[in-house]
Amino acid sequence: MAQGAAASGKSGPLKGIRVVDLTLALMGPYCAQILCDLGADVVKVESAEGDTTRYLGPARAPGHGGMFINLNRGKRSIVLDLKEARGREALLRLVDRADVFLHSMRPSAMERLGLGYAALAARNPRLVYLNMYGYGRRGPYAGRPAYDDVIQAMSGAAMLQTELAGGEPSYVATVVADKVGGLTGAYAIMAALYERERSGQGQEIEVPMFETMTAFLFAEHSVGGIYDPPVGRPVYRRAVQADRRPYRTADGYISVLIYNDRHWKRFFDLLGNPEWSRDPRFASMQSRSEHIDHVLTQISAVFASDSTAAWLEKLERAEIPAAPLLTTEQLMRDPHLEAVGFWHSCADEDGPMRLAGIPTGFSRTPGAISGPAPKLGADGRAVLAEAGFAAEEIEALAADGVLGGDR
Repeated sequence: MAQGAAASGKSGPLKGIRVVDLTLALMGPYCAQILCDLGADVVKVESAEGDTTRYLGPARAPGHGGMFINLNRGKRSIVLDLKEARGREALLRLVDRADVFLHSMRPSAMERLGLGYAALAARNPRLVYLNMYGYGRRGPYAGRPAYDDVIQAMSGAAMLQTELAGGEPSYVATVVADKVGGLTGAYAIMAALYERERSGQGQEIEVPMFETMTAFLFAEHSVGGIYDPPVGRPVYRRAVQADRRPYRTADGYISVLIYNDRHWKRFFDLLGNPEWSRDPRFASMQSRSEHIDHVLTQISAVFASDSTAAWLEKLERAEIPAAPLLTTEQLMRDPHLEAVGFWHSCADEDGPMRLAGIPTGFSRTPGAISGPAPKLGADGRAVLAEAGFAAEEIEALAADGVLGGDR
């Protein structure tokens, strides 16, 4: 078997679903990685240069960086020159037997290549076709290039940080717009596959980053802005308070969320019912929300009075949500994650590795990480043979440079 995961070795609720993945960077590959972990057979179509994430960060082998490995684990890779007519025809033959096709190119580029939804659906009416790009096609921003930082700026995420970062806008310390887009694409695909079971027909899906991230932010930030006319700013105040941060203790930091009325009563009891526990600003969810700046300032001062370990013990006893602050290095050896089998160990020719696991559990059809990410083009011959290409056709494509990758 070529490097990568064979369809016959897959497990999970999406076993038997064939996916052609024409995406790059993070949003699209993350979406397809979720499908792959849940059992789909994902064929990643790359250019001769390969996905850009192959070359990010430290790596044991060129073109096999850690981010790429985690985003493309268990997939199979084929290199096709889509500028050549025979390369495009080879891709179309893969799509003929696919259930899902996803791409992250501009719609105009896909149409020029003859790979738009209408062309592919004419060949395969059951195909679920996912467009992933920056902005919806019907608006004035359509066709603009977009990456995570740009969408964090456009969606309001960077400006919301100003109240946490001393008045300066900043980006969230993770590529949140890309990942929200990837998750949205994954659930949209699965919804379309479910609908196809009833109608027998595929359909086209659009997941634009700008609209997706804006919807994500407005889940809580709509608040008073949801009314027409507004009755307040579209900003959830608790989320943007400068004091909403890990609390400094006598010897470090702690994360605590004293959320509902029961938590607050226990917290007051834990403190010996101090005078400010009778302050009307602490009396209810609504009053605490209205005076959140005062509330957070008060409890910040309290936590500075004892050590992190002491506070964790007290808060656990009171059943108030609290946790220590962990680094990404500590997470890789966290006892809970170890106990639930979150970290997945595997190896390829470059040596052993540990991959972040699948967070969802299924009682009958659990997913599985079916192997590390493929080397560039390592599965091309096997993938084309499965699609019905004769051996001489495959060799001719390789000889002419239409099929690339490892021999």
